[in-house]
Amino acid sequence: MIRLTWVQPEDLIGHELRQAAEDGRDVRHIAARWHAAGGHDAPPRAGASDAGAARLRRLAGELLDELGGIPSPLPEPSDLPDIIAACPSWPGRGREPAAAAWPGAAGSAVVAVDPARVLGAWAGRVAGCVLGKPVEKIPREGIREIAEATGNWPIRGWFTAKGLPDDVARRRPWNRRSAVNSLAENIDGIPEDDDLNYPLLALTVLERHGRAFTTDDVAGLWLDELPAGRTFTAERVAYRNLLDGVEPPRTATRRNPFREWIGALIRADVYGWVNPGDPAAAAEHAWRDARLTHTANGIYGAMFAAAMCATALVATSPEEVVEAGLSVVPRGSRLYEAVRLAVADAAREDDFERVVDRLHERHGALHWVHTINNAALIAATLIHGRGDFTATIAGAVAGGWDTDSAGATAGSVAGALNGGVPERWRIRDSLASSLTGFDGVSLVELARRTQEMMKS
Repeated sequence: MIRLTWVQPEDLIGHELRQAAEDGRDVRHIAARWHAAGGHDAPPRAGASDAGAARLRRLAGELLDELGGIPSPLPEPSDLPDIIAACPSWPGRGREPAAAAWPGAAGSAVVAVDPARVLGAWAGRVAGCVLGKPVEKIPREGIREIAEATGNWPIRGWFTAKGLPDDVARRRPWNRRSAVNSLAENIDGIPEDDDLNYPLLALTVLERHGRAFTTDDVAGLWLDELPAGRTFTAERVAYRNLLDGVEPPRTATRRNPFREWIGALIRADVYGWVNPGDPAAAAEHAWRDARLTHTANGIYGAMFAAAMCATALVATSPEEVVEAGLSVVPRGSRLYEAVRLAVADAAREDDFERVVDRLHERHGALHWVHTINNAALIAATLIHGRGDFTATIAGAVAGGWDTDSAGATAGSVAGALNGGVPERWRIRDSLASSLTGFDGVSLVELARRTQEMMKS
């Protein structure tokens, strides 16, 4: 049978059972049926007969649909009006959310932004992403072992294979696909990555459809421009659902156990950058994009990131930025509580390793690309880094979860706050991308187009 990652029912069922445990659904009876039939919480083992595999696939599909009909009892809404109602500190509370709610709309003024801060946001996102790429999927202790073995601990520069002892290299293998062009000795221009392709798509949807863009516009753009093989987890499931004729927002819920993972958060920065000083408008834009693939905390992560990015272009401190991000996250949600605790730890603890220890104690059971643990880490490193760009992206990567994604978002905020990135983190200004019209584009050009969208 064909093994297509992240879409086959027998691959999804274990993740959905895990998601149910996280969002408070009692599905023990369904788990028992799956296990009694010979199903596992991981993909089927090699060597299973075609008939047996087909039987399990059919059962997994039936159980996924049954699981999809069981609502979570947690107070974590996905509809925008309900999200806003659950945010006591929602920015500009009292106005109605609308497509025209952006800086420059009727009754508001365009916020003046230093162009260096916009370019710094793009450059910071790139630096954090590239730093984290070669150690993606390597656990926290392995990242430290590699860094120490090459004289780069605390992390202060790109990872390198030069001088890495053979035994460490065997024990801690690089993410080989990424290490080819993101180690210090190999970097020549900005390598392609989904954490960089999605901001390009966000910019494109704004340029094509304007500030009134819809979730359907995002879906249409994906089908036109985003290669299916460049999608992962929740995005691949939603893509498949679109091809099956499923319409948003059901694309986010039909057989999609990854709907609270980090995918929507990594797509959100541009929605902040085009709404400087307006975290509410940024969050609304991020919500329209996120609901294609995510629900609840997956959506909140995108809104949190967008609100931080909107504020980072005009703020003077990481505290202002994180506070703005939390203002658009429902107060009773798991994400709000995780970020609140992470910020408190980072503010009072001198040793960032102890902050990360606490994060892993709280969230170690979550998948390494979940929204909650990674968003908490991003907030913690922003607060603990106190505006220092290197410390901020290093902390996001050393935390050991989704290293390139967390590094990218933390770098985006720190780059905007600083109006640029230190020389050691600058890369030849040419971005590789499989998206139409973007291969070889410069960050200078992307920053210019971003600023144009602020004025539209």
